[in-house]
Amino acid sequence: MFSSMPVVFEKDGFRFGFYSNDHRPIHVHVRKAGAEAIFDVEDRVELRESHGFKVRDLARAEELVEENRNSIIKAWHEHLD
Repeated sequence: MFSSMPVVFEKDGFRFGFYSNDHRPIHVHVRKAGAEAIFDVEDRVELRESHGFKVRDLARAEELVEENRNSIIKAWHEHLD
């Protein structure tokens, strides 16, 4: 799924992570059942792009990113800074 990428966490069938060569702004990739979205999280949670997600799943993904924003940022700094 994510090559060379730490998975920050998994929940409700979603996988959250980033690639080992990712770039700023701090963001997280979210995947589930072939769909993918990218949320920027550095200043606030903001959807950057989405492919294949149903509206309900995308809303749940955003909710999970909001709930785990601090952990995502911490993991980014541990692996990419």
